[in-house]
Amino acid sequence: MRKDYTKSGFLSFAITIWALVCAVFVGFFPDFSWLMLVAILIPIVASFLFNNYYNKSGLALCRVLVGALFVFSSFTKGVDPLGTKYKMLDYFIAYNIEWLNGLALALAVLLIMAEFVVGICLMLNLLPRLATLGASLLMIFFTTTTFFDAIYNLVPDCGCFGTAIKMSNWQTFFKNLIILAVLIPLIFNNKSLLNKRVTILGQSLFTFIFIALFVGFEIYNIRHLPVIDFMEWKVGRDMKPAEEAEPAEIYLTFKNIETGETEEYLSPNYPWNDSIWMSQWEFVSQRQEGGTQSFGFSILNEDGDDYTDVLLYTEKLFVFVAPYLNEVSQEELAECQRIYELANENGYSYLWITSVNPDYIHELQNDYDMFDEVYYGDELELKSMVRSNPGLMLLDNGIVIDKWSKIDFPTEVDLINN
Repeated sequence: MRKDYTKSGFLSFAITIWALVCAVFVGFFPDFSWLMLVAILIPIVASFLFNNYYNKSGLALCRVLVGALFVFSSFTKGVDPLGTKYKMLDYFIAYNIEWLNGLALALAVLLIMAEFVVGICLMLNLLPRLATLGASLLMIFFTTTTFFDAIYNLVPDCGCFGTAIKMSNWQTFFKNLIILAVLIPLIFNNKSLLNKRVTILGQSLFTFIFIALFVGFEIYNIRHLPVIDFMEWKVGRDMKPAEEAEPAEIYLTFKNIETGETEEYLSPNYPWNDSIWMSQWEFVSQRQEGGTQSFGFSILNEDGDDYTDVLLYTEKLFVFVAPYLNEVSQEELAECQRIYELANENGYSYLWITSVNPDYIHELQNDYDMFDEVYYGDELELKSMVRSNPGLMLLDNGIVIDKWSKIDFPTEVDLINN
Protein backbone atom coordinates (compact mmCIF):
# COMPACT_ATOMS: atom_id res chain seq x y z
CA MET A 1 0.00 0.00 0.00
CA ARG A 2 1.36 3.40 -0.95
CA LYS A 3 1.95 5.73 1.98
CA ASP A 4 0.41 9.19 2.17
CA TYR A 5 3.65 11.21 2.05
CA THR A 6 1.98 14.35 3.36
CA LYS A 7 0.83 12.52 6.49
CA SER A 8 4.10 10.60 6.83
CA GLY A 9 6.10 13.82 6.54
CA PHE A 10 3.97 15.45 9.21
CA LEU A 11 4.34 12.44 11.53
CA SER A 12 8.12 12.29 11.21
CA PHE A 13 8.34 16.05 11.74
CA ALA A 14 6.11 15.82 14.85
CA ILE A 15 8.25 13.04 16.37
CA THR A 16 11.43 15.03 15.79
CA ILE A 17 9.93 18.20 17.27
CA TRP A 18 8.81 16.26 20.35
CA ALA A 19 12.38 15.02 20.81
CA LEU A 20 13.70 18.59 20.52
CA VAL A 21 11.19 19.81 23.10
CA CYS A 22 12.43 17.11 25.46
CA ALA A 23 15.98 18.33 24.86
CA VAL A 24 14.97 21.83 25.95
CA PHE A 25 13.46 20.57 29.20
CA VAL A 26 16.37 18.28 30.11
CA GLY A 27 18.07 21.24 31.76
CA PHE A 28 15.30 21.37 34.37
CA PHE A 29 15.86 17.78 35.53
CA PRO A 30 19.36 17.34 37.01
CA ASP A 31 18.20 14.23 38.88
CA PHE A 32 16.23 11.18 37.81
CA SER A 33 12.65 11.94 36.81
CA TRP A 34 9.98 9.49 35.69
CA LEU A 35 8.23 12.35 33.92
CA MET A 36 11.33 13.16 31.88
CA LEU A 37 12.01 9.49 31.14
CA VAL A 38 8.46 8.84 29.90
CA ALA A 39 8.52 12.03 27.82
CA ILE A 40 11.72 10.87 26.10
CA LEU A 41 10.53 7.29 25.60
CA ILE A 42 7.57 8.56 23.56
CA PRO A 43 9.67 9.77 20.57
CA ILE A 44 11.99 6.76 20.92
CA VAL A 45 9.11 4.28 20.63
CA ALA A 46 7.38 6.38 17.96
CA SER A 47 10.50 6.66 15.79
CA PHE A 48 10.96 2.89 16.10
CA LEU A 49 7.35 2.00 15.24
CA PHE A 50 6.92 4.57 12.47
CA ASN A 51 10.45 4.64 11.03
CA ASN A 52 9.07 3.76 7.58
CA TYR A 53 7.02 6.98 7.65
CA TYR A 54 10.11 9.17 7.37
CA ASN A 55 10.41 10.71 3.92
CA LYS A 56 13.58 12.25 2.49
CA SER A 57 13.00 15.59 4.19
CA GLY A 58 12.38 13.93 7.56
CA LEU A 59 15.52 11.82 7.25
CA ALA A 60 17.55 14.85 6.15
CA LEU A 61 16.37 16.76 9.22
CA CYS A 62 17.37 13.90 11.52
CA ARG A 63 20.71 13.56 9.77
CA VAL A 64 21.56 17.25 10.13
CA LEU A 65 20.41 17.44 13.76
CA VAL A 66 22.44 14.43 14.88
CA GLY A 67 25.43 15.56 12.84
CA ALA A 68 25.32 19.11 14.22
CA LEU A 69 25.22 17.85 17.80
CA PHE A 70 28.17 15.52 17.18
CA VAL A 71 30.16 18.36 15.61
CA PHE A 72 29.39 20.73 18.48
CA SER A 73 30.22 18.11 21.10
CA SER A 74 33.49 17.16 19.41
CA PHE A 75 34.49 20.82 18.97
CA THR A 76 34.01 21.61 22.67
CA LYS A 77 36.28 18.67 23.46
CA GLY A 78 38.65 19.22 20.53
CA VAL A 79 39.65 22.66 21.79
CA ASP A 80 40.83 20.96 24.99
CA PRO A 81 41.92 17.34 24.35
CA LEU A 82 43.87 17.31 27.60
CA GLY A 83 40.60 17.86 29.46
CA THR A 84 39.18 14.75 27.80
CA LYS A 85 42.38 12.88 28.69
CA TYR A 86 41.93 13.80 32.36
CA LYS A 87 38.30 12.72 32.20
CA MET A 88 39.35 9.38 30.70
CA LEU A 89 41.80 8.89 33.55
CA ASP A 90 38.87 9.34 35.95
CA TYR A 91 36.98 6.62 34.08
CA PHE A 92 39.98 4.29 34.08
CA ILE A 93 40.20 4.63 37.86
CA ALA A 94 36.44 4.14 38.28
CA TYR A 95 36.46 0.96 36.17
CA ASN A 96 39.80 -0.35 37.50
CA ILE A 97 41.52 -0.27 34.12
CA GLU A 98 44.44 1.97 35.08
CA TRP A 99 46.66 -0.06 32.75
CA LEU A 100 45.21 2.15 30.00
CA ASN A 101 46.49 5.36 31.61
CA GLY A 102 49.44 5.62 29.24
CA LEU A 103 47.08 5.59 26.25
CA ALA A 104 44.67 8.17 27.65
CA LEU A 105 45.75 11.09 25.45
CA ALA A 106 45.86 9.02 22.24
CA LEU A 107 42.44 7.53 22.98
CA ALA A 108 41.06 11.00 23.73
CA VAL A 109 42.30 12.35 20.39
CA LEU A 110 40.89 9.36 18.49
CA LEU A 111 37.51 9.45 20.25
CA ILE A 112 37.04 13.18 19.67
CA MET A 113 38.13 12.82 16.05
CA ALA A 114 35.71 9.93 15.47
CA GLU A 115 32.86 11.97 16.92
CA PHE A 116 33.71 14.95 14.71
CA VAL A 117 34.06 12.91 11.52
CA VAL A 118 30.76 11.12 12.11
CA GLY A 119 29.07 14.46 12.74
CA ILE A 120 30.50 16.32 9.75
CA CYS A 121 29.77 13.39 7.44
CA LEU A 122 26.14 13.28 8.58
CA MET A 123 25.74 17.03 8.20
CA LEU A 124 27.27 17.14 4.71
CA ASN A 125 25.86 13.76 3.62
CA LEU A 126 29.31 12.23 3.10
CA LEU A 127 29.37 8.43 3.30
CA PRO A 128 26.01 8.63 5.12
CA ARG A 129 25.58 4.88 5.64
CA LEU A 130 29.01 4.52 7.21
CA ALA A 131 28.47 7.70 9.25
CA THR A 132 25.15 6.35 10.56
CA LEU A 133 26.85 3.12 11.60
CA GLY A 134 29.56 5.12 13.37
CA ALA A 135 26.98 7.29 15.13
CA SER A 136 25.10 4.18 16.25
CA LEU A 137 28.21 2.57 17.74
CA LEU A 138 29.22 5.78 19.50
CA MET A 139 25.75 6.28 20.94
CA ILE A 140 25.58 2.70 22.22
CA PHE A 141 28.91 3.29 23.97
CA PHE A 142 27.99 6.75 25.32
CA THR A 143 24.50 5.75 26.46
CA THR A 144 25.71 2.61 28.25
CA THR A 145 28.51 4.51 29.99
CA THR A 146 26.30 7.39 31.10
CA PHE A 147 23.62 4.98 32.34
CA PHE A 148 26.08 3.40 34.78
CA ASP A 149 27.36 6.88 35.65
CA ALA A 150 23.84 8.00 36.48
CA ILE A 151 23.09 4.91 38.58
CA TYR A 152 26.38 4.63 40.48
CA ASN A 153 27.84 8.16 40.07
CA LEU A 154 31.20 6.66 39.12
CA VAL A 155 32.39 9.93 37.56
CA PRO A 156 30.51 13.10 38.60
CA ASP A 157 30.69 14.78 35.18
CA CYS A 158 31.16 12.77 31.99
CA GLY A 159 32.55 15.77 30.09
CA CYS A 160 30.41 15.15 27.01
CA PHE A 161 30.69 18.85 26.13
CA GLY A 162 34.17 19.30 27.57
CA THR A 163 34.29 22.14 30.07
CA ALA A 164 31.94 24.30 27.98
CA ILE A 165 28.66 22.92 29.35
CA LYS A 166 28.28 21.13 32.66
CA MET A 167 25.56 18.48 32.90
CA SER A 168 24.62 16.04 35.64
CA ASN A 169 24.90 12.34 34.86
CA TRP A 170 21.11 11.97 34.59
CA GLN A 171 20.91 14.95 32.24
CA THR A 172 23.62 13.39 30.09
CA PHE A 173 21.81 10.05 30.02
CA PHE A 174 18.52 11.73 29.06
CA LYS A 175 20.35 13.71 26.38
CA ASN A 176 21.75 10.50 24.88
CA LEU A 177 18.28 8.93 24.81
CA ILE A 178 16.99 11.95 22.90
CA ILE A 179 19.79 11.58 20.35
CA LEU A 180 18.81 7.93 19.92
CA ALA A 181 15.22 8.99 19.21
CA VAL A 182 16.46 11.11 16.30
CA LEU A 183 19.04 8.53 15.19
CA ILE A 184 16.70 5.51 15.02
CA PRO A 185 15.02 6.56 11.72
CA LEU A 186 18.45 6.85 10.11
CA ILE A 187 19.37 3.35 11.28
CA PHE A 188 16.21 1.74 9.88
CA ASN A 189 16.31 3.73 6.65
CA ASN A 190 20.00 3.20 6.06
CA LYS A 191 19.46 2.04 2.49
CA SER A 192 17.81 5.35 1.65
CA LEU A 193 20.85 7.34 2.75
CA LEU A 194 22.71 7.77 -0.49
CA ASN A 195 24.63 10.70 -1.89
CA LYS A 196 24.30 10.42 -5.66
CA ARG A 197 25.80 13.85 -6.35
CA VAL A 198 29.34 12.95 -5.25
CA THR A 199 31.18 9.72 -5.99
CA ILE A 200 32.27 7.41 -3.18
CA LEU A 201 35.88 8.33 -3.97
CA GLY A 202 35.06 12.02 -3.69
CA GLN A 203 33.20 11.56 -0.42
CA SER A 204 36.11 9.52 0.97
CA LEU A 205 38.58 12.22 -0.06
CA PHE A 206 36.58 14.95 1.68
CA THR A 207 36.30 12.74 4.77
CA PHE A 208 40.06 12.21 4.98
CA ILE A 209 40.62 15.96 4.57
CA PHE A 210 38.30 16.64 7.50
CA ILE A 211 40.10 13.99 9.57
CA ALA A 212 43.49 15.56 8.87
CA LEU A 213 42.28 19.09 9.60
CA PHE A 214 40.59 18.16 12.86
CA VAL A 215 43.48 16.04 14.16
CA GLY A 216 45.77 18.97 13.36
CA PHE A 217 43.40 21.22 15.31
CA GLU A 218 43.56 18.87 18.30
CA ILE A 219 47.36 18.64 18.18
CA TYR A 220 47.62 22.44 18.10
CA ASN A 221 45.47 22.72 21.22
CA ILE A 222 47.57 20.08 22.98
CA ARG A 223 50.91 21.68 22.15
CA HIS A 224 49.78 25.22 22.86
CA LEU A 225 46.69 26.19 24.87
CA PRO A 226 42.99 25.81 24.00
CA VAL A 227 42.02 28.34 21.32
CA ILE A 228 38.84 28.91 23.33
CA ASP A 229 39.25 28.71 27.10
CA PHE A 230 36.09 27.41 28.78
CA MET A 231 37.75 27.03 32.18
CA GLU A 232 37.51 29.33 35.19
CA TRP A 233 41.07 30.62 34.89
CA LYS A 234 40.52 32.32 31.55
CA VAL A 235 42.41 35.43 30.46
CA GLY A 236 40.72 38.60 31.70
CA ARG A 237 38.91 37.03 34.63
CA ASP A 238 39.23 38.42 38.15
CA MET A 239 39.66 35.42 40.43
CA LYS A 240 39.27 37.33 43.69
CA PRO A 241 36.13 36.31 45.61
CA ALA A 242 33.36 38.81 46.25
CA GLU A 243 33.71 40.67 49.55
CA GLU A 244 30.54 39.11 50.94
CA ALA A 245 31.26 35.65 49.64
CA GLU A 246 31.13 32.66 51.91
CA PRO A 247 33.96 30.14 51.54
CA ALA A 248 33.12 26.90 49.79
CA GLU A 249 34.07 23.54 51.26
CA ILE A 250 36.11 21.38 48.89
CA TYR A 251 36.09 17.63 49.50
CA LEU A 252 38.80 15.47 47.91
CA THR A 253 38.48 11.73 47.32
CA PHE A 254 41.55 9.49 47.32
CA LYS A 255 41.88 5.80 46.51
CA ASN A 256 44.31 3.32 48.05
CA ILE A 257 46.39 1.89 45.21
CA GLU A 258 46.68 -1.57 46.76
CA THR A 259 43.30 -2.16 48.44
CA GLY A 260 41.01 0.02 46.31
CA GLU A 261 39.65 1.65 49.48
CA THR A 262 38.45 5.25 49.05
CA GLU A 263 38.57 8.06 51.60
CA GLU A 264 37.16 11.58 51.42
CA TYR A 265 38.88 14.56 53.05
CA LEU A 266 37.90 18.17 53.56
CA SER A 267 40.61 20.18 51.78
CA PRO A 268 43.28 20.89 52.86
CA ASN A 269 42.94 18.47 55.78
CA TYR A 270 44.62 15.46 54.19
CA PRO A 271 48.22 14.22 54.64
CA TRP A 272 49.53 15.73 51.42
CA ASN A 273 52.99 16.28 52.96
CA ASP A 274 53.34 12.64 54.04
CA SER A 275 55.46 11.04 51.31
CA ILE A 276 54.57 7.49 52.38
CA TRP A 277 50.83 8.22 52.39
CA MET A 278 51.00 10.01 49.03
CA SER A 279 52.77 7.01 47.48
CA GLN A 280 49.98 4.69 48.64
CA TRP A 281 46.97 6.83 47.70
CA GLU A 282 45.95 8.47 44.42
CA PHE A 283 43.61 11.38 43.78
CA VAL A 284 40.22 10.42 42.30
CA SER A 285 37.86 13.41 42.32
CA GLN A 286 36.67 16.48 44.16
CA ARG A 287 33.32 18.02 45.01
CA GLN A 288 32.22 21.37 46.40
CA GLU A 289 29.63 22.11 49.06
CA GLY A 290 28.13 25.45 50.04
CA GLY A 291 29.76 28.81 49.62
CA THR A 292 28.95 31.64 47.27
CA GLN A 293 32.43 32.42 46.03
CA SER A 294 33.60 31.18 42.66
CA PHE A 295 37.12 30.75 44.00
CA GLY A 296 37.10 27.55 46.02
CA PHE A 297 40.82 26.91 45.72
CA SER A 298 43.66 27.40 48.18
CA ILE A 299 47.44 27.14 48.03
CA LEU A 300 49.47 26.04 51.03
CA ASN A 301 53.09 26.16 52.01
CA GLU A 302 54.97 23.09 53.18
CA ASP A 303 53.75 23.58 56.74
CA GLY A 304 50.11 23.68 55.66
CA ASP A 305 49.65 27.45 56.07
CA ASP A 306 47.24 29.12 53.63
CA TYR A 307 48.93 31.52 51.19
CA THR A 308 46.05 31.99 48.76
CA ASP A 309 46.10 35.76 49.30
CA VAL A 310 49.61 35.87 47.83
CA LEU A 311 48.16 34.47 44.61
CA LEU A 312 45.19 36.84 44.53
CA TYR A 313 46.59 40.12 45.81
CA THR A 314 50.09 40.40 44.34
CA GLU A 315 50.89 42.75 41.45
CA LYS A 316 52.75 41.49 38.36
CA LEU A 317 52.94 37.89 39.53
CA PHE A 318 54.27 35.06 37.40
CA VAL A 319 52.79 31.72 38.46
CA PHE A 320 54.52 28.53 37.36
CA VAL A 321 51.90 25.75 37.43
CA ALA A 322 53.11 22.15 37.38
CA PRO A 323 50.77 19.54 38.86
CA TYR A 324 53.23 16.83 37.79
CA LEU A 325 56.50 18.63 38.44
CA ASN A 326 58.29 15.27 38.66
CA GLU A 327 57.50 14.72 34.96
CA VAL A 328 59.03 18.02 33.79
CA SER A 329 62.19 17.52 31.73
CA GLN A 330 65.55 19.20 32.32
CA GLU A 331 65.11 21.25 29.15
CA GLU A 332 61.74 22.50 30.37
CA LEU A 333 63.18 23.35 33.78
CA ALA A 334 65.93 25.33 32.04
CA GLU A 335 63.26 27.30 30.17
CA CYS A 336 61.48 27.98 33.46
CA GLN A 337 64.78 29.20 34.91
CA ARG A 338 65.05 31.63 31.99
CA ILE A 339 61.60 33.04 32.76
CA TYR A 340 62.50 33.26 36.45
CA GLU A 341 65.59 35.33 35.63
CA LEU A 342 63.64 37.59 33.25
CA ALA A 343 60.99 38.09 35.91
CA ASN A 344 63.59 39.19 38.43
CA GLU A 345 65.24 41.55 35.95
CA ASN A 346 61.93 43.20 35.02
CA GLY A 347 60.40 43.60 38.47
CA TYR A 348 57.95 40.70 38.43
CA SER A 349 57.14 38.53 41.41
CA TYR A 350 56.91 34.77 40.94
CA LEU A 351 55.88 31.54 42.64
CA TRP A 352 55.42 27.86 41.90
CA ILE A 353 52.29 25.79 42.51
CA THR A 354 52.47 22.02 42.32
CA SER A 355 50.91 18.91 43.81
CA VAL A 356 54.06 16.77 44.11
CA ASN A 357 55.55 15.69 47.41
CA PRO A 358 57.70 18.35 49.15
CA ASP A 359 60.64 15.92 49.23
CA TYR A 360 60.97 16.27 45.45
CA ILE A 361 61.04 20.06 45.80
CA HIS A 362 63.91 19.77 48.27
CA GLU A 363 65.90 17.88 45.63
CA LEU A 364 65.24 20.55 43.01
CA GLN A 365 66.24 23.35 45.38
CA ASN A 366 69.77 21.98 45.36
CA ASP A 367 70.06 22.66 41.63
CA TYR A 368 67.74 25.61 40.96
CA ASP A 369 67.31 28.88 42.84
CA MET A 370 63.85 29.42 41.29
CA PHE A 371 62.25 27.00 43.75
CA ASP A 372 62.56 29.23 46.81
CA GLU A 373 58.84 30.08 46.72
CA VAL A 374 56.80 26.91 46.21
CA TYR A 375 53.20 26.28 47.22
CA TYR A 376 50.96 23.26 46.98
CA GLY A 377 47.46 22.97 45.56
CA ASP A 378 44.81 20.51 44.50
CA GLU A 379 45.90 18.56 41.41
CA LEU A 380 42.53 18.95 39.69
CA GLU A 381 42.51 22.72 40.12
CA LEU A 382 46.08 23.04 38.87
CA LYS A 383 45.16 21.18 35.69
CA SER A 384 42.28 23.61 35.14
CA MET A 385 44.46 26.70 35.65
CA VAL A 386 46.57 26.10 32.55
CA ARG A 387 46.58 23.05 30.27
CA SER A 388 50.32 22.55 30.31
CA ASN A 389 52.85 20.87 32.60
CA PRO A 390 54.57 23.17 33.29
CA GLY A 391 52.43 26.13 32.37
CA LEU A 392 52.83 29.82 33.07
CA MET A 393 50.31 32.45 34.13
CA LEU A 394 50.64 36.19 34.64
CA LEU A 395 48.35 37.57 37.35
CA ASP A 396 47.89 41.12 38.53
CA ASN A 397 45.95 41.39 41.79
CA GLY A 398 44.06 38.21 40.96
CA ILE A 399 43.25 39.16 37.36
CA VAL A 400 44.50 36.68 34.75
CA ILE A 401 46.54 38.80 32.34
CA ASP A 402 47.98 36.04 30.15
CA LYS A 403 48.74 32.32 29.99
CA TRP A 404 51.39 30.32 28.15
CA SER A 405 52.08 26.66 27.44
CA LYS A 406 55.56 25.28 27.98
CA ILE A 407 56.47 25.71 24.30
CA ASP A 408 55.22 29.31 24.14
CA PHE A 409 56.92 30.85 27.17
CA PRO A 410 57.28 34.64 26.72
CA THR A 411 60.39 36.51 25.62
CA GLU A 412 61.71 39.68 27.24
CA VAL A 413 59.80 41.70 24.64
CA ASP A 414 56.58 39.97 25.70
CA LEU A 415 57.27 40.86 29.33
CA ILE A 416 57.80 44.51 28.47
CA ASN A 417 54.56 44.59 26.44
CA ASN A 418 52.60 42.99 29.28
